Amino acid sequence: GQKLKSGELKDIIAIPTSIRTKEQAEALGIPLATLDTHSDIDVAIDGADEVDPQLNLVKGGGGALFREKIVEMCAKKFIVIVDESKMCAGLGPGFPVPVEIVPFCHEHTMREIAKLPALAGCEPILRLGNVANNKPDGDKPAITDNGNYIVDLKFISPIKDPVAAGKQLKDTVGVVDHGLFTGITTAVIIAGADGITVRTP
Repeated sequence: GQKLKSGELKDIIAIPTSIRTKEQAEALGIPLATLDTHSDIDVAIDGADEVDPQLNLVKGGGGALFREKIVEMCAKKFIVIVDESKMCAGLGPGFPVPVEIVPFCHEHTMREIAKLPALAGCEPILRLGNVANNKPDGDKPAITDNGNYIVDLKFISPIKDPVAAGKQLKDTVGVVDHGLFTGITTAVIIAGADGITVRTP
């Protein structure tokens, strides 16, 4: 916002991935659009909840995984910025994998998710309270910006094949999308005790 006002940045149009970021961008005077009018995106920049050695990600801790994914899939480059605590040997145990599901028959959908072979051992837990917080802070189901529920999948051991897990989730009726972002990361910028490092696939 400040760089636009100073003239240092020009000709920038941003596409927010949640109602919360839309409101923040509007308050800063950042010009906004949607994929309906601007489907060709130069770069998407976002954080992640977990990053594995292949730069596959878990995202969606803030509940906006579907909107994040649809925007980031349209970007020529997808840059992820994290601190070194988000780097992991395998996805799953360090941060629950969020899955956006439709409210209709959500308990049935949760049972179907638990049966998926690539997700063996997961414990699906319905997110309650504030959708932007994956810790229970209420007694009603958390509602996404799309009007859906979030199920957080807890794992004891790492997901062996995140690509297969993502495909099986997408093939499950009742699932809108999931927080496994595989094969789309251009670079990860990591802030650590020894400074900034950049990882590419």
